[in-house]
Amino acid sequence: MRNFVVKTLANAGALAVAIWLLKDITLTGDNTGRTILSLFLVALLFGVVNAIVKPVVKLLSFPLFILTLGLITLVINALMLLLTSWLAGKFDLSFHVEGFGTAVVGALIVSVVSWALNAALPDDD
Repeated sequence: MRNFVVKTLANAGALAVAIWLLKDITLTGDNTGRTILSLFLVALLFGVVNAIVKPVVKLLSFPLFILTLGLITLVINALMLLLTSWLAGKFDLSFHVEGFGTAVVGALIVSVVSWALNAALPDDD
């Protein structure tokens, strides 16, 4: 359970950095508390998308992994970020990613920051 909370917090921090760095990734809220709650819910949604959808997409695109020497991972991560943005709209969360290019850069930022935060935060069960 603690590992799940740590990964969700790392995702929230990574998404916050991407929102802060890129003007086309937005998270709006009425007040600070609502914005933080929305960020945490989006991070939770992002974690669910990465846990359920991403392995299926990676399995189906395995030949592209070989062909592109793994660079297709950036495209898959961008698609997961766009899917999270779309689902956030369906759940009335105020998170939005504008365009595929922004999603690629955002996914790169989220991956790097999430990796760093997961390495820094304790994750023992």
